[in-house]
Amino acid sequence: MIQQLINHYKRMRTERYLNETYRCQYAFVGMGQHSLTNLYPVLHYLQVPLKYICVTSERKARLIERKFKGIKATTRLDDVLDDEDVKGVLVAASPSAHFSIACSVLQSGKSLFIEKPPCQSVNQLQELIKLKREFKSPVAMVGLQQRYAPVVQLLKKRLKRDRLLNYDLHYLTGAYPEGDALLDLYIHPLDLATWLFGKAEIVSYVEIDEHSYILMLRHQHIVGTIELSTCHSWQDAQQSLTVHTRSGCYYMSHCEELSFVPNQTAIAGVPIEKIFPRRQSVEYLYRHDGFSPTLAGNSIYSQGFFQEVTTFVNAVKGKRANVLTDLQSIEPTLKLIDNIRG
Repeated sequence: MIQQLINHYKRMRTERYLNETYRCQYAFVGMGQHSLTNLYPVLHYLQVPLKYICVTSERKARLIERKFKGIKATTRLDDVLDDEDVKGVLVAASPSAHFSIACSVLQSGKSLFIEKPPCQSVNQLQELIKLKREFKSPVAMVGLQQRYAPVVQLLKKRLKRDRLLNYDLHYLTGAYPEGDALLDLYIHPLDLATWLFGKAEIVSYVEIDEHSYILMLRHQHIVGTIELSTCHSWQDAQQSLTVHTRSGCYYMSHCEELSFVPNQTAIAGVPIEKIFPRRQSVEYLYRHDGFSPTLAGNSIYSQGFFQEVTTFVNAVKGKRANVLTDLQSIEPTLKLIDNIRG
């Protein structure tokens, strides 16, 4: 009987995956390490019909057509935009080119998924929002995958029912000579702060080294400090968040683990733990299971890449989808970056 139930569950799970088909055709602009590692595998798993891959190099285009059977490789974005069969375009090109590509896609009326950063400033973001409205692009999403990560979703839900006090966020990497650290790297922790706690005002900030900062931010219901640095190591890159609330402390490491330590009780202001020492309890709310060979055990899932790409293709398909990263929603993040630049 138990074995029959197990077999039934496995069959239903497989059939549910096989029944989820995508008929709209898509194009991808760019083929860098990020897209090959995190985005293309999701499209392959979902079996999304990818008609074009657009790159800047003729040589790369020839190699793509040899490796990816049935996909047209082109160096002309117009080939993609002029094709009425293509309903959605995913862009993960050079960050400095994102704004101009996004403008062209929105002007074509196609749906857009644009990796971060979508543009260089709030003014450019407003222009993208205007183009989406003017040319009636059905979907326009930004690739800020942490909003879709299970651990961030869980933390956001828990924080809504607690009284917030303060937070401490650290984002530490190695040197980044190939781009703009604020837009390419620090957009992630800054967006995490605005997504969890709302619009932020910079109380103070210090540039501790070139492209490295310590910020103090004030939100409506909480204050926090953020350390952003490229003075550390890529082999030991760190993102950690501690949130102090009236009921206890939340600790998040990368997007892999979330724990909660409840505050000790006090009577008439006297902490009971000083009188009757007790072992501190820790509640593990989320841990990425890297052992089980399942979808949820894959880092692409725990980091949020799978959910954001699935959300985009479902939204283009017209299926109900919870889009967390539309263009308007990232305005507080870009305003914060503009203010840091001064």
